[in-house]
Amino acid sequence: MKRDYLRVFDLSEEEFISVIKRAIELKAGQNSLKCPLIGKSIGMIFEKPSTRTRISFEVAIYQLGGHPIYLSPRDLQLSRGETIKDTAQVLSRYMNAVVIRTFSHKTIEEFSKWSTIPVINSLTDLHHPCQAMADIMTILEKKGDLKNIKIAYVGDGNNVANSLIEASALTKVRINIATPKGFEPLRESIEKARFLTEINLFNNPYEAVVDADVVYTDVWLSMGEEGNMEKREKFKNFQINSDLLKKAKPDAIVMHCLPAHRGEEITNDVLDGLQSVVLDQAENRLHCGKAILEFLLDK
Repeated sequence: MKRDYLRVFDLSEEEFISVIKRAIELKAGQNSLKCPLIGKSIGMIFEKPSTRTRISFEVAIYQLGGHPIYLSPRDLQLSRGETIKDTAQVLSRYMNAVVIRTFSHKTIEEFSKWSTIPVINSLTDLHHPCQAMADIMTILEKKGDLKNIKIAYVGDGNNVANSLIEASALTKVRINIATPKGFEPLRESIEKARFLTEINLFNNPYEAVVDADVVYTDVWLSMGEEGNMEKREKFKNFQINSDLLKKAKPDAIVMHCLPAHRGEEITNDVLDGLQSVVLDQAENRLHCGKAILEFLLDK
């Protein structure tokens, strides 16, 4: 039976940790000659621009012995009105898995419904599960353990925040979320996470960051929202800067999924500072991508 990875909660606690540990092994070069995707082709449907996601998955597929096939909207009959159902059923006859980056989460759910091959969410408007896995992997690397770790996420309650909440829940990591009123993460993710870990919501970033081990932010304005000046104004006090960082633990690490709007949600001195782990975080997208592919396809 095929498995998908559309959101973090598609995996059990044991599976999520196991895939992260496998990613750490792959990063260290263990079983580096193992090529579970030899003879397999992986489709990559990207409706949105991408740097880290596209490149990390293409390299991951290649390093596992597979063949990545990049498909932009203009390459597919979807752009001319073919249904998601027909596209999913046909691609299932040609390929062994599909990685999808799309605007609406409903699109990937519809594709998964009709696909007979694994579907991996590489970003939708509601979830970014591959990013969240790389985030937890990075925290584990830098802190050595996830026990008693507290994350403070400051900014928009977007897809990154939703997936980070779910990842924190599966790993029992405490998480504080600071957003302006009306920009909180998905209620569904929050309520389910509360059964598994401690989660607190704030409208004051300085309160959320107190004694945090990890300070995390993302862009205030997602793709397509760049001209929303009203929203930008509401986030002006939610910047990660040296003043805010002082409220966290002295050895706190700073995370950002990138790309960053420097000088907006985070200052240059913090993004480029000694506490920043954003480049390791970006690199780990590659290793988690490999581990996810291996988990779903090496059966």
